[in-house]
Amino acid sequence: MSDPGVFDGIIKILFVCVIITSAYIITTKNLISLVRVYALQSLTLVAIALALAWYENTAILLAIALLTLIFKVIIIPYFIATVQEKIRIKQDIEFHFLSATSSLFISLALMIVVYITLSRILSQTLPQGSLFFFGAVIGISLVMMGMMVMFSRKKAITKVLGYLSMENGVLLFGLFATELPFIIEFLIVIDLVILILLTTILTVGIDSTLEEYHNKLHRFYLWEDQEDPI
Repeated sequence: MSDPGVFDGIIKILFVCVIITSAYIITTKNLISLVRVYALQSLTLVAIALALAWYENTAILLAIALLTLIFKVIIIPYFIATVQEKIRIKQDIEFHFLSATSSLFISLALMIVVYITLSRILSQTLPQGSLFFFGAVIGISLVMMGMMVMFSRKKAITKVLGYLSMENGVLLFGLFATELPFIIEFLIVIDLVILILLTTILTVGIDSTLEEYHNKLHRFYLWEDQEDPI
């Protein structure tokens, strides 16, 4: 087993990186930066998985780190960047219901609520103040912050990034609070790949808000009805 002090220091630094990238995803309006920060956040999770594998000497964590690196750091950001280049939309300046500042403050408040709640629920299994407890807290908080992105942003491509950030939170929670089997993570990644492929195919509306996207699909259906013979 490796030195606990070195392990604690590495994980704490990586936790800070996760929180910073989450806050940036909530507030930034530049789509290119969003994709890059998502890739950086996923790379941080790779580093966390590698640190846990080094500390616990577990092969499955190495497999999860490799899978996360291939799909979430390379393939998925490449697909989203390709779509973003095709639609020629560089910014998502519109917020729905909440502004960037209020979304950030609500996310911080949710993080505190998650900390208090888990301190009562997981007090028997994870000692309060331990790295594994903080990993569980940050994991669920990351899910909440991803939901905040989906709730507060208007562009469909930004909502997709919020969903992907939520999945990163699920992975982080699984690394610290539960035993995450490799097959479950593999199925999650397959689900994400399908999501990105569908998003790529449906580029007709990815530059729109959800309301505008529904209107485009409605006009498409009307055009189809007119073409069909009676």
